[in-house]
Amino acid sequence: MMTNKGVSLLELSEGRKVLLVFLRHFGCTFCRETLTELLNIREEIENEDTEIVLVHQMNDEYADQILKIYHMDDLQRISDPGLHLYDYFHLKKGSWSQLFGFKVWWRAIVAGIFKGHLVGKEQGDGWQMPGVFVIHDGEVISKFIHKYASDRPDYLNLAKTQIRKAVS
Repeated sequence: MMTNKGVSLLELSEGRKVLLVFLRHFGCTFCRETLTELLNIREEIENEDTEIVLVHQMNDEYADQILKIYHMDDLQRISDPGLHLYDYFHLKKGSWSQLFGFKVWWRAIVAGIFKGHLVGKEQGDGWQMPGVFVIHDGEVISKFIHKYASDRPDYLNLAKTQIRKAVS
């Protein structure tokens, strides 16, 4: 798949790392929290020679409006309303407890009320789970698969994943 700037993931990952962040729907409290966290550590991630690429479920025009709010509209992103890339990376639909269990509700209160990431209108598949992959030269070299929608990956630690050198 191509990004909004017409570049393939393979091209982006040639010679550098890509932090491929699969988002939930844009109305999700945790999606909004993710965008804020990425903005806050973006420079540090990029200093690890890692480019952030977002995968979302909406069309690019809608995504651009949302990402402008978070000052992330200049990032490369992939529009995947059919969830084909989510499927390719084996990201599943969440169960009731993964999306609405006690742990998730507690984190939603913290992220939504105390951190200001209030829930919005569901835009996309609300059952789709997120995930994060580090790709280098077309290969996944690290990943974080969410067990709960409320999980918080260590994006900077993922960006620091060492590139495995080929042995000749």
